[in-house]
Amino acid sequence: MLFRLIKPAPLEERVRSRDGCIYLYRAMKFIGWLPPKSGIQRYLYLCWTITTFMWSTTYLPLGFLGSYMTQIKLFSPGEFLTSLQVCFNAYGSSVKVAVTYTQLWRLIAAKQVLDKLDKRCVSDKERQQIHLVVARANHAFLIFTIVYCCYAGSTYLSSVFSGRPPWQLYNPFVDWHESTGKLWLASTLEYLVMSGAVLQDQLSDTYPLVYSLILRTHLNLLKQRIRQLRTDPNLSEQQNYQALVNCVIDHKLILNYCALIRPVISGTIFTQFLLCGLVLGLTLINVFFFSDLWTGIASFTFVVTILLQTFPFCYTCNLIIDDCAALAHAIFQSNWLNAGSRYQSTLLYFLQNVQKPIVFIAGGIFQISMSSNISVAKFAFSVITIVKQMNIADKFKTE
Repeated sequence: MLFRLIKPAPLEERVRSRDGCIYLYRAMKFIGWLPPKSGIQRYLYLCWTITTFMWSTTYLPLGFLGSYMTQIKLFSPGEFLTSLQVCFNAYGSSVKVAVTYTQLWRLIAAKQVLDKLDKRCVSDKERQQIHLVVARANHAFLIFTIVYCCYAGSTYLSSVFSGRPPWQLYNPFVDWHESTGKLWLASTLEYLVMSGAVLQDQLSDTYPLVYSLILRTHLNLLKQRIRQLRTDPNLSEQQNYQALVNCVIDHKLILNYCALIRPVISGTIFTQFLLCGLVLGLTLINVFFFSDLWTGIASFTFVVTILLQTFPFCYTCNLIIDDCAALAHAIFQSNWLNAGSRYQSTLLYFLQNVQKPIVFIAGGIFQISMSSNISVAKFAFSVITIVKQMNIADKFKTE
């Protein structure tokens, strides 16, 4: 089956938590982020890496700037907004890609921590949960891929059939005004460049969700182990104490996992938060005031991609905070009343550490959560309100 990883594998198969990143890392390898360690293949692959960064990360934002400097008078209001909304996102995408690529070692190291956590998953019930999150993470990446590809494809086709290149990037070698053939050539070249940028942007947007889904599963597994502490009458006091120590070790591994991925998430989500409201506002203005049917469809798909960049992960961050609270409740409600002093002191230490929720901070400034996401998105409606009150849209239409 082509997409077999989006369905839970049978328990007979050996599945690890890191398998939830398979689609993510396949895309990284395709775009040039994971070179071979040695051999001639490494140098050939690095040439591909340089090519993708040169066109999709460097040329794309500069191409928008070049078109504004040379062809600004040729833009209609709708075309300018369509270009401008993607331009801002392209600059933000380049920053996010740079952060993700330079910190990629952290994401790779986090998978090694997951391997240590997987060693504790010995029962069929625990392994089943690992299988479920692996399928869910790969499924989420596939959904992002479909939405992002739909945006690029719909913008490409709707613009060409309307008689203009999709993003009107600066291209001194092909004059699309001369003939229909050159229009298709210029549009296809733009589409190839944008497809690489879309894939890079998708990688920067999906890894936080994939890694946080796996994090939630291991938090829930730890909660289940805590609830089972001192419930087996056949275990000695020493064995019960060792089970508690193992839970403490699991929690430390989870914190190490979060410490590895936190700096990467902080940079990429902070960049996205800075641009989300502005880009969303420009897109909605384009949809409400300047778009025709086909341009509206492409712009609506772009709105969906913008929302996907922050909303799922912010929602998951809220759930992680709830999971930490449930973890503390499970410790307090476990069977510890008639335990020995050593067990109780260790449990108290564990409870104090667990009461600190796992949070992710965007740019070291504000907490990543649904409230932060909503506050950022509200800026889009502020932009629309300003445009309506100042009657800017009608002024552009009359010019």
